[in-house]
Amino acid sequence: MFDWITSLIDGMGAFGIALLMFLENVFPPIPSELIMPLAGFNAARGDMSLVLVIAAGSAGSLAGAYLWYWIARKIGFDRICHLSQKHGRWLSVSPDELDRANGWFDRHDGSAVLFGRLIPTIRTLISVPAGVRRMPRVWFLGLSAVGTVGWTTALTLAGYWLEGGYDTVSEWLNPISTAVVVGLLAIYVWRVVTYNRREEKRQTQDAR
Repeated sequence: MFDWITSLIDGMGAFGIALLMFLENVFPPIPSELIMPLAGFNAARGDMSLVLVIAAGSAGSLAGAYLWYWIARKIGFDRICHLSQKHGRWLSVSPDELDRANGWFDRHDGSAVLFGRLIPTIRTLISVPAGVRRMPRVWFLGLSAVGTVGWTTALTLAGYWLEGGYDTVSEWLNPISTAVVVGLLAIYVWRVVTYNRREEKRQTQDAR
């Protein structure tokens, strides 16, 4: 996985970084915790400007966040819940989970978007309640940009500062990065398989 990501970045440059980060926000195939440190490694080798790496990663991530915001704003909460009821197993998100996310957003509003962009997994999901609640577009983009740039910069610098140990790190990071992706897929499969069981447990608790 390490070799594949670095070869993609080497071949596509800043566009490759932006594309990976965009996809990570739309449907996380590869976590940003792998993408940006590896891009930072490349910058440390002198293959790309550090500022360009951060800018490309931030732009791709922000574009992915805005896509979910736009979809949620257009569709609305009721239709999203309907989709969750109909396809909740494959989305691995139930209407109740969406309702809790909306409640959490209502309580924290702007800070939910700002700090949510710094938390793995929440980074993607926070765009949905923001869109559903029709948070002003400029306000959403501004808060998201601050959180996104901060997160992207931290991850990139983590890879950049390991410049001297690049060769050593690459030897053990490849199997670890592959294991992370396999683990994420395993979690998704587990949520799909246990969807009905989790829903039955939730309904039982609500009935008490």
